[in-house]
Amino acid sequence: MPRPARAFRVVVVRHGPAALRDPARWPDDDLRPLTPKGTTQTRTATKGLARSLDGPVRLASSPAVRCRVTAELLDRALDPPPRIEFWPELAPGALAAPIFGRLHTSVRTRQPVVIVGHEPTLAEFIGMALTGEGTPFARLGKPSAVCLEFPAAVRPGAARLRWMLTRKQMARGA
Repeated sequence: MPRPARAFRVVVVRHGPAALRDPARWPDDDLRPLTPKGTTQTRTATKGLARSLDGPVRLASSPAVRCRVTAELLDRALDPPPRIEFWPELAPGALAAPIFGRLHTSVRTRQPVVIVGHEPTLAEFIGMALTGEGTPFARLGKPSAVCLEFPAAVRPGAARLRWMLTRKQMARGA
């Protein structure tokens, strides 16, 4: 009897605490960085998150600076460190549904994918993955992580929730 394929995991991570919106300082909001305290909190949280991940992963991020830095901090905590991919599907204001299309490229290898992005897109993606509807599942803190498992196809309504961690819970694993 053939052995069933391993479920495909997606870990959804919201970026760390960022500076307040200030069009005078950052006319392009994508350039808004993490705060110094946010960088420290995110570094500790990503170290703990890295311990929760089994083996090598693909790492994808929004191109916005606050996500890029969050992904870089996670990248440094992972062994082996993956190459960070920047997906426009994770950019601020992006729709949740196109993330499923991007994930289809990862299904063949069954290598877990960690995606770093923004609210409300991530909450809508999680809701869509679990229920088939784009209703936000939960409000994600900065940073926090949710692990979804797709037993078969990566499509709306097909995921199961494996775990959900706040920044403090991730930091305890560091």
